[in-house]
This record gives sequence, structure tokens and C-alpha cells, in this order.
Amino acid sequence: MSTIHDFKVKSIAGTDVDLSQWKGKWMVIVNVASKCGFTPQYSGLESLYRSMKNNVVVLGFPCNQFGAQEPGNADEIQNFCSLTYQVSFPMMGKIDVNGDKADPVYKFLKGEKPGLLGSEAIKWNFTKFLVNPQGEVVKRYAPTDSPEKIQADIQAQL
Repeated sequence: MSTIHDFKVKSIAGTDVDLSQWKGKWMVIVNVASKCGFTPQYSGLESLYRSMKNNVVVLGFPCNQFGAQEPGNADEIQNFCSLTYQVSFPMMGKIDVNGDKADPVYKFLKGEKPGLLGSEAIKWNFTKFLVNPQGEVVKRYAPTDSPEKIQADIQAQL
């Protein structure tokens, strides 16, 4: 697999999603959790998605590997995101981002853009990856990096 566009994932509703449908758009891929200190970043991610919808897609991947902060099932996660943060960007099915059962998309992202000191492990919820319109991973952001910082980076490229 050479770009993110080569992957297929499951939506939060359980349907197949071909990431190639977003060829030509910037992608922000983020592992999310409903009960994390960074959960309010949903607002910034939604704002980024709505304000740059013609050029950018945000993909949320729920993950329960950090402090068990995403305990819900698909319906509970979807309801929380919709009701609490009015999330309209695509949400994917719950996955693992680290370990033997890590989703292939996250194995690819981590391999393309390792973190500090070359570590591939995702350290916490709301680690974000920026993928260019050609499907290449161009930047990895820490959980503390705001969606506004990512938006500024994308705008600088447009």
C-alpha cells in the first residue's frame, strides 16, 4: 500500500468506506474518545470540517485504548458526537491504534510519520495526521495540538 487512498475501513454504522473517495482533498485523521480531556477538540475539528468542506475531510476513529475513555458502542458514540458536538464529519468504527490488533490504516499512518524519537506508538487520544490530496501523510500532530493549528497549516498550502 502506497497511499492512504489504498485503504478501506468500516464506518461507525458498519458499512465499507473506501478512502479513495477523498482523493484530491486534504484529510485529517484523528483517533477520538468521548470521555477524554481533549474531547472538546470535537468542536474545533467540526469547525475545520465545515469551514473547509470543499478542500478537507476530517475522519474520526473512536479508540478505547487510552484510559478506557471510549467505552461506548457505535450508537452511543454516534449519539454523543451528534448531540454534544454536532459532529457531521465522517465517523468510523471503533478500532485499536496500537498493538497487534492495530487497524491497518493506523499502522500505515504511524509508519509514514513516526512520533517523537521515531516512536510509532500513538501516545493518547486526539493524535492527528494530515494527509495531502495525493494521499501522502505529511504531518503528525500531538493530542495537545489544536485543530486550528492544522487549519492554518492547510490554508498555508492552498
